[in-house]
Amino acid sequence: MNIKKIIKSISILSLSLIMGINMTGCGAGKDSSKVLNVYNVGDYIDESLIDEFEEQTGIKVQYSTYDTNEMMYQKVKSGSTKYDLVFPSDYMIQKMSREGLLKKINFNNIPNYKYIDKEFRNVKYDPTNEYSVPYMWGTLGIVYNKSMVKDPVDSWDILWNDKYRRNILMFDSVRDTIGVSLKRLGFSMNSVNRMELRDAKRELIKQKPKLLAYVNDDGKDRMVAGEAALGIFYSGDVGMMKEENPDLEYALPKEGSNIWTDGICIPKTADNEEWAEAFINFLCDPDVAARNTEYIAYSTPITEARKKLPEEMRNDPTLYPDKKLLEKCEAFLDLEKNIKLYDKAWIEIKSN
Repeated sequence: MNIKKIIKSISILSLSLIMGINMTGCGAGKDSSKVLNVYNVGDYIDESLIDEFEEQTGIKVQYSTYDTNEMMYQKVKSGSTKYDLVFPSDYMIQKMSREGLLKKINFNNIPNYKYIDKEFRNVKYDPTNEYSVPYMWGTLGIVYNKSMVKDPVDSWDILWNDKYRRNILMFDSVRDTIGVSLKRLGFSMNSVNRMELRDAKRELIKQKPKLLAYVNDDGKDRMVAGEAALGIFYSGDVGMMKEENPDLEYALPKEGSNIWTDGICIPKTADNEEWAEAFINFLCDPDVAARNTEYIAYSTPITEARKKLPEEMRNDPTLYPDKKLLEKCEAFLDLEKNIKLYDKAWIEIKSN
């Protein structure tokens, strides 16, 4: 959806101080010598905000997109193209910072960081709070069709219920699907305990005859079309799915789940880190963040931005679940070499 609300103007003087750029008014115009290279997931920003940033700063934003964290990681690691900003997920932030692919951010240039909720600071994937600024967040849960499911949907157990045999969708994803099985059994979604992974694998093999399919993005279309009764999906996709099929609903299981965060980072090879920090600061302004959040329809880590959202969004339990449930959730971490344990289990699950 394209929201056409006018946001409060950002002080050009403050941006000038941050970037050391002399500007005398909003009509700074674009300077072809000032180019900020931004690499983001497709359709993950209200692009009218880019235009406004360009007009206010005179900095031209060269905006390109990628499909997956892994695609972005390989591009940044290869150094074939120098990007000034990237938007990795939590586990990828941890991986890239550990491998020396990210610069430390100068938070003196990001005064709007004060608006970031404390729950999103000093997190496990960036414990020293040096390499990332949170951008959007959400959870992994169960989408179900209310016309087909009459049982309470409050536990991962329902995805193993024979009543819904051949009516369940699971992600064709190592971490997501094995993570669900681990959490259902009371284990961490980041477990590297061989016995726990064995048990999670066995449960997924038992579940396979009950599945309609393992899916990727096509799962959303199939769920909207009423082909399945239940499936696992990310909260950020639910709003669009419910618009197309009002019978769909979202539940965050009582055992807990994955809480994911996408961040904004500056690659080690960036040439324009001060401009990058100015863009981060712009995106953290509550008015800008609210507009961006309304466009993307995910959850914002900026409390003041949430207050500015339409009531139906700011009070939506899909986007902002009960804190007691969130306390049971955990972020995916980079497992380094232990990911091989998951890959081996996944091969065995898929081959059975």
